[in-house]
Amino acid sequence: MVITIPNFNSSAFTAALLRFPATHRRISTRFMSKALHSTSSKLAGESLPAPATMPAEVKKQKPWLIVGLGNPGKKYNGTRHNVGFEMVDAIAESEGISMSALTFKSLYGKGLIGNVPVMLAKPQTFMNVSGESVGAIVSYYKIPAQQVLVIYDDLDLPFAKLRLLPKGGHGGHNGMKSIISHLKGSRDFPRLRIGIGRPPGKMDPANFVLRPFSKKESEELDFTFQTGIEAVRILLVEGINKSATFVNSPKTLEHLG
Repeated sequence: MVITIPNFNSSAFTAALLRFPATHRRISTRFMSKALHSTSSKLAGESLPAPATMPAEVKKQKPWLIVGLGNPGKKYNGTRHNVGFEMVDAIAESEGISMSALTFKSLYGKGLIGNVPVMLAKPQTFMNVSGESVGAIVSYYKIPAQQVLVIYDDLDLPFAKLRLLPKGGHGGHNGMKSIISHLKGSRDFPRLRIGIGRPPGKMDPANFVLRPFSKKESEELDFTFQTGIEAVRILLVEGINKSATFVNSPKTLEHLG
């Protein structure tokens, strides 16, 4: 992406940036360095691509919808059932995408990952009716099912383990049941499952998924989220097969560590 800033003044730019609300100042050092490089190259007389080239190409692409599942409200923050929310928050922070809009019954944001347009969503409908939000977004933007990635918790995976599949059933997960129902029964959309482990002893799974993570578990999940962020980048740029190989490899966490 090439950015041309006539008569660029870094001090003025910084001052202008600081006048924006904090939620709109998510701008990475990578973005800043590219902007400065593009400006200095322009002044030096280098031949640069036309600024309109990339946006025109991007507009032709159908966006990806990346959905994290969870329950809204402070009561559920940091609980196992909300790990999908946390993964989407990690993606948004990493890619500089604001999630401040509330639309389609979701906290919602738009941006680019690489050169691929994406929409991030966290349904605010409560888990069991997540499909109301996801179905509305998919229908409005006419997003192909193959470009809807749903991220959610899984009791049947070991804690902090990821599994990426191109399609499948709901596996007893109520949020996924709702989404499949609102996508007219289609199961042909990718899903990234995050293991939260099995409940100890005879604990009711319904109670277990609403328990918060321990400090040690949260630290371990940070590595899982970094793996997930990289998996999403690979998925969007190189496709589901390469991303699934990356995610499902037992050496992934060792590689990131």
